Amino acid sequence: MDLDDLDIFRCVVREGGVTRAAAMLHRVPSNVTTRIKQFEARLGVALFRRQGRSLTLTEAGRTLLGHAEALLQMADLAEQELRSGVVRGVLRLGSLESAAGARLPPILSAFHAQFPDVTIELQTGTTRAMLRQLERFEIEAAFVSEPFDRTSLSSVPVFDEELVLITGRNAPGIGTGRRTLVAFPHGCSYRQRLIEWLAEEGASYDRVLEMSSYHAIVACVAAGTGMAIVPAEVLDHAVMSTAVERHPLPAHLRRNRTRLVWSGEASAALRALMALLPDRAETRPAA
Repeated sequence: MDLDDLDIFRCVVREGGVTRAAAMLHRVPSNVTTRIKQFEARLGVALFRRQGRSLTLTEAGRTLLGHAEALLQMADLAEQELRSGVVRGVLRLGSLESAAGARLPPILSAFHAQFPDVTIELQTGTTRAMLRQLERFEIEAAFVSEPFDRTSLSSVPVFDEELVLITGRNAPGIGTGRRTLVAFPHGCSYRQRLIEWLAEEGASYDRVLEMSSYHAIVACVAAGTGMAIVPAEVLDHAVMSTAVERHPLPAHLRRNRTRLVWSGEASAALRALMALLPDRAETRPAA
């Protein structure tokens, strides 16, 4: 696949049309249009849906965009590293909110001090969401929670978390009545642990109230809305941590491990980041 074709395709997407892309690429619009049509013919799929003068990506175009971003980034990094020997470029990372809020700041700060020419773009989400983004090449690596089923990924263990159950003050016991669970959307491993534990205890729940941040989860629990599982370290830094009751979880649910996962060969920037992570003996290579 020609990198020049990928660059033209990406530019048309970013600029929202052929005319603006042509100006950015210092080409005439007809040349850009011809290159896109030739590219589509060679691939055997339509990359854009033409609606009057506007272009929208087809499903095939959206798929190609993720690959194009990854390939062009790798080409840029390879050229930069060969020319200068300096680690530079963009490192796109995904992370659980718990790791991003409590664990990563000192590591990312140290990384920035050592490698100022690397820009880190960090997105947060559930483990399932991060794995989907890795598959689409939207991020290079992610901090996700065990367990996960992507055996094709390389990974290293990074953090061990202690999980605690939280309820409102003077809330009834876990086995009393039906309760509301407060959690992140589907794909959150902590949410799954809470559901599994309730099943073990023979307890039931009415609904799941989905939140997008730990601050919101803790605030809802403090207000008496329901119960949640959160990492103890995150709770220690939460604004309303003293307004909830902590309850220990059984030993088999209490500990949880966060891993850094990536696909393929790690870039120089990612290798530099891994060198700053807590020292771990175990490494799980890609299958």
